[in-house]
Amino acid sequence: MSAPLICVTVTGRTMEEVRRARDTAEHAHMLEVRLDGVDRPDPAAALSGRKLPTIVTCRPAWEGGRFTGSEEERRRLLTTAMDLGAEFVDIEAAAPFAAELINARNGRGIVLSAHFFGAPPPDLRERYTAMRATSAEIVKVAARIDHLTELLAFFDLADASPRDGGDRGHVLIAMGSAGIPSRVLSARLRNRWTYAGDGVAPGQLSADRLLWEFRIHRVRPDAAVYGVVGNPVTHSLSPAMHNAGFAALGLNAVFVPLQAADAEDFVRFGRASGLAGASITAPFKVSLISAMDGVDPLARRVGAINTLVVREGKWVGFNTDVEGFLAPLAGRIRLKGVRATVLGAGGAARAVAAALADQGATVTVSARRPERAALLADDIRARIGRFPPPPGSWDVLVNATPAGSAAAPVNPMAGTTLDGEIVFDLVYSPARTPLLAAAEAEGCMTIGGLEMLIAQAERQFELWTGQRPPFDLFRSSAARAVVQPADATPATGAL
Repeated sequence: MSAPLICVTVTGRTMEEVRRARDTAEHAHMLEVRLDGVDRPDPAAALSGRKLPTIVTCRPAWEGGRFTGSEEERRRLLTTAMDLGAEFVDIEAAAPFAAELINARNGRGIVLSAHFFGAPPPDLRERYTAMRATSAEIVKVAARIDHLTELLAFFDLADASPRDGGDRGHVLIAMGSAGIPSRVLSARLRNRWTYAGDGVAPGQLSADRLLWEFRIHRVRPDAAVYGVVGNPVTHSLSPAMHNAGFAALGLNAVFVPLQAADAEDFVRFGRASGLAGASITAPFKVSLISAMDGVDPLARRVGAINTLVVREGKWVGFNTDVEGFLAPLAGRIRLKGVRATVLGAGGAARAVAAALADQGATVTVSARRPERAALLADDIRARIGRFPPPPGSWDVLVNATPAGSAAAPVNPMAGTTLDGEIVFDLVYSPARTPLLAAAEAEGCMTIGGLEMLIAQAERQFELWTGQRPPFDLFRSSAARAVVQPADATPATGAL
């Protein structure tokens, strides 16, 4: 089976902008030229001089597009594109002229589409079947989803579709953050192509990310699927690292972001889809313990898991955050007898506090919610401290909260003197957080979250595959994919 095709969507306010975007699109096998939203849409300008097969689309406002003119004008634009030799034109199944244009081409070169920006309709299969009954060459169904379990309907549609001698006559896309796996798992859905671009549709990825981060060219229909589950999770660095590892070792596997609505949503999706394993991040490190068939003793003692390993169909929970946290400290400080304060009381804080206690440190938990701090302190026999901790009360300070990330660019210790020895911030994006900048200015040794992220991910990869990733591969892959401050997604080292 050939690798999935990438169709890059291009838009603009003028035809000049559209043509510029068309001619500079990278990594595309084909293009979708959107005429809706253009001041004076011109099919001839859209098609002349093109170097790649092109879909001409003029999406009306009533189906999520930007075209507000008459249906007669839209029909004229699409008919002209057909007459000028467009390889495809996209026509909504609800368009009053859909049957006319399908008949004019005997279905060839027609993408018959339906878009749902609310919840997928309950009769999605019936609608899809009716669209398949036409002679349209390609049937496209795109629906926005908010739950991972809604992805299962798209897998069912693909499995129930005729195989047509290997020809893929459909494109099935789940839009939104929860639907990103459908864009990566194009081969599993047997899509003719997958769409890429600069966020023209909810959850759309760039062609560069599809190729480099997700390595879509090597994702086979039967690839083992792993992922990072959390909310939010779309800008996690885990896919870049683990997909690089799978490629380096020649494994038939792929790693995708899995943004779940809640723990039950992930469990239902994971078990129904045959998920091979997962990295678990906030807010599910504690809540998913009850969904495991077994839990590693360390993870049980910590009270949080960050890794799901599937063994003979059984879900087993592990915690690699402990090892990941200790690795950057090795050679920098001897923890026995050290006064360590942990900011936060979530799943990452649990792993950090347990790791410090195991190494003989005197641990204090400092959190904005004293009741959560008390629960964690009781579990690991730590002390409870006020938030923020006062000067002179710690040697090692660990930030296990999202404070300082792109989503919350604040210093959790603002206004408090930093007079200890080491400040370790689990946030990895930005690399130099407000807390680390302040600690450097006051002469503290600093450690960023990327070091922990890499160390815990390498151990996860080993648990899943039985092999360590090649030396320094995860570091170089994470460094290339580091989230920029403009991305409003919490990014901590416990991913």
